[in-house]
Amino acid sequence: MPDRPEIVCICGSTRFVDEMRAANRDLTFAGVIVVAPGVFTRAEDHEADELITNEQKTALHTLHPRKIDLADRVLVVNPGGYIGESTSREIAYARATGKPISFTDPV
Repeated sequence: MPDRPEIVCICGSTRFVDEMRAANRDLTFAGVIVVAPGVFTRAEDHEADELITNEQKTALHTLHPRKIDLADRVLVVNPGGYIGESTSREIAYARATGKPISFTDPV
């Protein structure tokens, strides 16, 4: 293992929570430090949406680019090639900062 393990930031729609957790697990077992969304809200999960305020949602959207800043590369979890609006912004940010980006599925 190198002196400092690689750091990967996971991006993707929170509708793919199970896939993101699997990617996190697989990368962690491979010796990678993973930064990923810490809160998952899905449109069909109305109870979770009611627990998160608009201010908290804004804070989460502001925090994720900082996670990208910490990473050596970005992994976009995009089953079926799906990339939503927030993930598109994160990809654009990662590209603008020169981060290598890979995808779990073809775009």
